[in-house]
Amino acid sequence: MTYDFNHIVLMAKKRNKATIDTLTAVYDLLTKLNIDTHIDVTTARLLDLKKFPTINANEFKDNIDLAIAIGGDGSLLHAARTVVHQNVPILGVNRGRLGFLTDINPDNLDQITDVLSGQYTKEKRFLLYAHVQHDESTICKADALNDVVLLPDAIAHMIDFDIFIDNKCMCNLRADGLIIATPTGSTAYALSGGGPILHPELDSVVLVPMFPHSLTYRPIVIDANSEIKVVVSNLNNGISPAISCDGQPSIPLQTGDIIKIIKNRNYLNVIHPNTYNYYDALRSKLHWAKKLGQD
Repeated sequence: MTYDFNHIVLMAKKRNKATIDTLTAVYDLLTKLNIDTHIDVTTARLLDLKKFPTINANEFKDNIDLAIAIGGDGSLLHAARTVVHQNVPILGVNRGRLGFLTDINPDNLDQITDVLSGQYTKEKRFLLYAHVQHDESTICKADALNDVVLLPDAIAHMIDFDIFIDNKCMCNLRADGLIIATPTGSTAYALSGGGPILHPELDSVVLVPMFPHSLTYRPIVIDANSEIKVVVSNLNNGISPAISCDGQPSIPLQTGDIIKIIKNRNYLNVIHPNTYNYYDALRSKLHWAKKLGQD
């Protein structure tokens, strides 16, 4: 039998028994189907998997048709930032909690066979690209499928910063921070901060102030092709805010630092089983179907 994907890499981020068991089960399933299957080198080291064939991320583009991320959405986010530059599509197996991006239940791995047989849909998701500059020097640059977050340092306090959209001043803001989220990230941290849910097909970005000093500051949705510039104000005496992309370790900032955020030119191709329905996922994950008084 011929399949749509014949060269697959398995990826995971968390080392625990459930993840290892599921990864092993997926590997066994694929090899029984005579699919050429490898484990990402970083995953193999993290999970201490020594008996499986491995492959380096820089070899994906020419050797891999599909990446399968095993874990929660955090695992898929981690894998996404690797495969997006290799133009490799990704499928998620959920070993986490919510799992908005990881569709396949580990108790129903037969869905992987269905996907390989062509029973799937492909969806494009865009990422953000963040570039932080201090004077003329680049402090950091990173991709984010979910969000770019400006946040306080170890001590909770308000931050002063200015926001520009396409070089036009939007506002001067005093708040605990700012979440800049894609439609993919609108159901993550931004949702907890009171932001709206954006449908994945929207070409938009949402800016969500975190506990602003004035309640007149509300979340705003803008065109994803805009350039967002956040400038750390010189009013932040003795305060060291930080930036984090997709929940990665934060990078400390200084007064005057400039954060520029644009849409990444590379899109992530997410593979869903044919049974996937975005609104079903919202109802299930956010318990919209739950009746009043129901446990």
